[in-house]
Amino acid sequence: MEFTPEKSFGQFKIISSIGKGGMGEVFLAQDTKLDRKVALKILPSEFAEDKDRMSRFVREAKSASALNHPNIITIHEIGESDGTHFIATEFIDGKTLGDYSKANPLNYKSALEIAIQVASALDEAHSAGIVHRDIKPDNVMIRANGLVKILDFGIAKLSGRGDAETRGHGEEDKTLIATSPRQPVSASHKTSPGMIIGTPNYMSPEQARGKDVDHQTDIFSFGVVFYEMLSGNSPFAGETVSDVIAAVLTKEPKRLNDIPVELEEILNKSLEKDKKNRYQTAKDLLKDLQEAKEELDFKVRVPARVTPLGVKTSDNQATQILQASTTAEEITPQGVTLTKYFAAGLLTLVLAVGGFFGYKFLSPTTKQINSIAVLPFENRSGNADSEYLSDGLAESLIYRLSQIPDLKVSPTSSVFRYKGKETDPQVVAKELGVDSVMTGRITQRGDNLTISVNLVDTRNGKSLWGEQYERKMSELLKTQREIASEITNKLQLKLSGASEQKLAKKYTDNNEAYQLYLKGRFYWNKRDEENLRKAIEQFKAAADKDPNYALAFVGLADCYLLLPFYSGGSSTEALRQAKSYVTRALEIDDSLSEAHASLGFCSWQSWNWAEAEKSFKRSIELNPNYASARQWLAQYWQIAGRDAEAETEYKRAIELEPLSPILYHVLALRYTRKGDLKAAEEQCQRAIELNPNWYYIRFNLALVYAKQGRNAEAIAEAEKSVELSKRQSIPLGVLGYIYAKAGRKTDANNMIEELKEISQKQQADGIDIARVYIGLGDKDQAFVWLEKEFQSRNPKLPLLLGFGWFDALRDDPRFNDLLKRMGLPE
Repeated sequence: MEFTPEKSFGQFKIISSIGKGGMGEVFLAQDTKLDRKVALKILPSEFAEDKDRMSRFVREAKSASALNHPNIITIHEIGESDGTHFIATEFIDGKTLGDYSKANPLNYKSALEIAIQVASALDEAHSAGIVHRDIKPDNVMIRANGLVKILDFGIAKLSGRGDAETRGHGEEDKTLIATSPRQPVSASHKTSPGMIIGTPNYMSPEQARGKDVDHQTDIFSFGVVFYEMLSGNSPFAGETVSDVIAAVLTKEPKRLNDIPVELEEILNKSLEKDKKNRYQTAKDLLKDLQEAKEELDFKVRVPARVTPLGVKTSDNQATQILQASTTAEEITPQGVTLTKYFAAGLLTLVLAVGGFFGYKFLSPTTKQINSIAVLPFENRSGNADSEYLSDGLAESLIYRLSQIPDLKVSPTSSVFRYKGKETDPQVVAKELGVDSVMTGRITQRGDNLTISVNLVDTRNGKSLWGEQYERKMSELLKTQREIASEITNKLQLKLSGASEQKLAKKYTDNNEAYQLYLKGRFYWNKRDEENLRKAIEQFKAAADKDPNYALAFVGLADCYLLLPFYSGGSSTEALRQAKSYVTRALEIDDSLSEAHASLGFCSWQSWNWAEAEKSFKRSIELNPNYASARQWLAQYWQIAGRDAEAETEYKRAIELEPLSPILYHVLALRYTRKGDLKAAEEQCQRAIELNPNWYYIRFNLALVYAKQGRNAEAIAEAEKSVELSKRQSIPLGVLGYIYAKAGRKTDANNMIEELKEISQKQQADGIDIARVYIGLGDKDQAFVWLEKEFQSRNPKLPLLLGFGWFDALRDDPRFNDLLKRMGLPE
């Protein structure tokens, strides 16, 4: 079938042909609905006509489409148009690994960077139970910015490539040879002498034997690709398919002598022919690759120059000397055997001579650093129960460093966006607007802790400091203080006496209480009902261990202040609990910025407006960089009608936390109330980019669409919000409002009935029911339900009245009367 430019398949319009492969022809196309370019794969008719195979393929592709990883291509849609089946995927504007390496010859550093991204993608897919089965250079794309994308996850098996599980060897050869989307190999010529072989070079031994394959096949194929990147040659070459398979089954790859020993070890373990000796998981492989990168990054590099002895040295020679110092024996170019002790001494001599002649290998920064991002620590324990340690240690350092007035510290909500991702400190620094980035990893083995940290000046890419701490769990609190002190020293901060006191301040001396507090913050950061209740348990346990631990009581107050917004439970009881805990925190320590902000939120929910404003301002005075205090103050000002001040404070909060979805959410609500729907939509989209599964921002966007008259899109977003929230009352109320505005009155009334049923269990507010009545144009019923909430002094009432769902009531005298009775200005 001919496919010409401008031909359409549903919402996709073909632009040009990209290539052909075992999956059929691939086109560059335009998604006319979402205005983006996609890669459109047209499936061959013989494939689509095989119903059983097509059914299995769709199931596998759906599983692959669920993968959400920066190094895995995104499957947008599996569809059919006029009898033609297609797959729409993300369009990668880049080169295959083979083409990229020709244009950009790889050294071991660049090869390692690519390998880490490939291994990270494999780890993600294998964790989801998906095996690629066809890892090779043609399925690895590299964008101009260096980002790696793996193609065809989950598709190789059912497309007939790499799947030898149920076939005889004759058919197996046929399916294993066809591969490159640019230069497909004809299966009819599979045994031609001298033929260039494609996929067979990347098969695992078990795949070559026609046995069952699993995730370890991908690891072996990865090893082959990594070997090629490092050497430029295939480890298993041959003129025919039989030659290649024989090499895969019986021959060992030629040893690469010019690569670091760390990479040689990884290659050997990846290419073990016996699965029992190979890496058991991609996670283990990824960990070794990351550790190798860290080790190689920390090794001293000697610039090429002439030493006083007249001998020119280079980076590579310095590396060889370092390798000599870590192995029993090394052979010099002159053939003389050096023991590791002599090699280490030689390195010392080279470094000393370089220093004497003015070469600085680890020079301190000459300009003071005024900002830092502490990234989440990597949990190397292999135990999810230790995750609170890696997260909590980073959060504790952030909190402690943020007490220093002259130091800008990226908050937890921003840096935790990088958790579990491969990060470049200089990219992070640019995104967060900081001068330095600290990374770390933590390993727990029983009662033993290993904590490694590295601080980088991202203005020049130089490592300022690296340290490894071997500690007991009982020393965790002491170690956290020690690391914070070291960081300030390395940043060349000149601390006032007050700042030094803040940095050295002890919030608790009880290590068990500290660990429980870390667990509490770990759960609190997840921001859903289940985890907020878990956080409450941990904070209470921390307070029991140390009744004078003020931060534990602040944690409890924060949980109860947020719980009604995520659970639909009683706001009045939650507020009572929050007040008691924040009061206790301030009795212990009146200098906590967070405690004053929480007190302000309590006062606000109690309709005590003057006290709320006073507490928010006191919080900001104690810590000008506490974004939550600024957010809550902005929301208060918006309710009070001080719009310009509110907008300024929102933007200041976003400067402090540029990766916080909730700040874009509340600013979008501000723009919606203002009538600037374009700006509101932009803020919603920013929040969705940061957290696509947060249901609050989905119903916010639904409101924006509804006000723009885009009813279908509004309903889709509102229904998505209900689904993500598991039918919480607030999104149900929004969906009912949207249904009503779109003319679907029956559906809107059904929402009212569902909300009334939920409200009987005290899991829904009359505010949500009133919202639906507003959509239906029934103001009288809306005021009936709002009055009920006023009489019960619902803490959420002032906040929700300040936003756009209630605009239709603002001209009604009853609305202004309600504001007056709450003490708010008209």
